[in-house]
Amino acid sequence: MDNSFCALESRDVGEDPIANAYNFDFFVMIECPTPWIDETFNSKSVPDNLRNLVKEFADYEIAVEFLLIYNKEFKQPDTTRVLIFHRPTGLAQGYSKSEFLLSDISEAASIIKKCLFDKNLDTCIDESNTRDIFICTHGSRDKCCAKFGNPFYRQAKNIVKDLGMNNVRIWQSSHFGGHRFAATAIDFPEARYYARLDSESFSSILTRTGNLEFIKHIYRGWAILPEAAQVLEREMILIYGWQWLSYKVDYQIIQQTENGEFNRIKLNFLKPDGSLGSVKADVLVDKAKTLYLSDCQGEIVETIPQFYVENLLADMQE
Repeated sequence: MDNSFCALESRDVGEDPIANAYNFDFFVMIECPTPWIDETFNSKSVPDNLRNLVKEFADYEIAVEFLLIYNKEFKQPDTTRVLIFHRPTGLAQGYSKSEFLLSDISEAASIIKKCLFDKNLDTCIDESNTRDIFICTHGSRDKCCAKFGNPFYRQAKNIVKDLGMNNVRIWQSSHFGGHRFAATAIDFPEARYYARLDSESFSSILTRTGNLEFIKHIYRGWAILPEAAQVLEREMILIYGWQWLSYKVDYQIIQQTENGEFNRIKLNFLKPDGSLGSVKADVLVDKAKTLYLSDCQGEIVETIPQFYVENLLADMQE
């Protein structure tokens, strides 16, 4: 077993990837050519005003994930693309998207700041059905993303072309956490995170066909929901099948211990036909299955809880 790659160790010990999607108010993706250095926004192509903006938002209550993205096939001359995804409130199927084409990356900071504080962001929402999938290839940050992310990025582009899915854009992305799940991706606008992707699982996710049992091993969770609710939401995918991904959902934390080892969660959902439903369950940490995994250098040992669901009770309404 080659444990010099933390992604291989994670697979070998059977780590469950669920509850590893990050719950941000905004995701901000800025088109910027590679290479990117370890500290992403210190890369030479990033202007000072954008670098300073990222630092500035670290002090705000708004939770923002800033990422650099690139695909040379989409790059237009003298143009920088900025994608901003905003988490809605209430029942939702995904994030809202705003897309901007700027003449230079130096213009990104001002438009990003305006959008993140603008109460009228809805006026610039992009209603197109474009699906953007971001694959971490940030090898200078973690070698697993180079070893597994880069080849999968190339593979994913070919799969999309072979399927003729012209509404799907594949991007390489800077680090968004979870390198031990490489090859890892986020699928927007829904904002679902996936782990250990290969051609078979990725094709199923794109087309929403096939047996969903594989979701147990590759689903990191849904960014709309907090960690414990992500565990319950995966159960709903397994119960309802692919159709669940077309439902609008919100959540309620009914009860939760301070250490997060016990969570009573309720999910409310709205089907496309207008019918409502809800499900309630307890999400608990299985202490007997807690894992202790190191990074690729074998230096940092992380305690990783593993979850399970019990007392699931569904309530269908009209």
